[in-house]
Amino acid sequence: MKSESVMIEGRNAVMEAFRSGKTIDKLFVLDGCQDGPVQSIVRQARKQDTIIQFVSKERLTQLAQNQNHQGVVAYAAAYDYASMEEMLQKARERGEDPFLIFLDGIEDPHNLGAIIRTANQAGAHGVVIPKRRAVGLTATVAKTSAGAIYYTPVAKVTNLSSAMDELKAQGMWFVCADMDGDLMYNLNLRGPIGLVIGNEGEGVSRLVREKCDLIASIPMRGQIDSLNASVAAGVLAYEVVRQRMSVRT
Repeated sequence: MKSESVMIEGRNAVMEAFRSGKTIDKLFVLDGCQDGPVQSIVRQARKQDTIIQFVSKERLTQLAQNQNHQGVVAYAAAYDYASMEEMLQKARERGEDPFLIFLDGIEDPHNLGAIIRTANQAGAHGVVIPKRRAVGLTATVAKTSAGAIYYTPVAKVTNLSSAMDELKAQGMWFVCADMDGDLMYNLNLRGPIGLVIGNEGEGVSRLVREKCDLIASIPMRGQIDSLNASVAAGVLAYEVVRQRMSVRT
């Protein structure tokens, strides 16, 4: 974790990171510490919905790179996040219907990086990930994206279902990948669309699936019944591309 995100140690440094608006993915705090400055940091973290873990002194010392952590260690995103509005603005500037890729709990940084790379090549306007139980923008993600991370915005949201509701109110509709769905070639994947890809092991969660307007299945001809998450994202993203191109021709 240390090599794949920016670690910030010490009360003043951590508080300034919060005040500057930097995205803090996770905060580790000495369990039982009641010092005023530390409690102020915890309050700030809660305001920003940062994941907080209260740990022992031994664990905190193990996490820290030096012994002057003063009871707090934070991990900040290695790369900046965007907002969904910035993604929609990008679509407007291109004169295109919005095309976003929503990732429901992708945990492997290589998968996230590969999906960002595919999103860039498929012309998606952005990738949306949840704040909890999912990998963020680490150095490994950036490397796997082959530079796409600098061109394709990634938004991190507190609740994926709520974010989908917000966009549905603006006319976007959603399709998720699931082997029990309708064959993707038989679905209309044009217009303002959000493509939802599930967790590597469990797929799309029930709450997120219920928000989807369509369920798309990818034809399988082999002996196993699933694809890697990044491969599934690529196959479906390019079906969206194919259908959009057929409208223009």
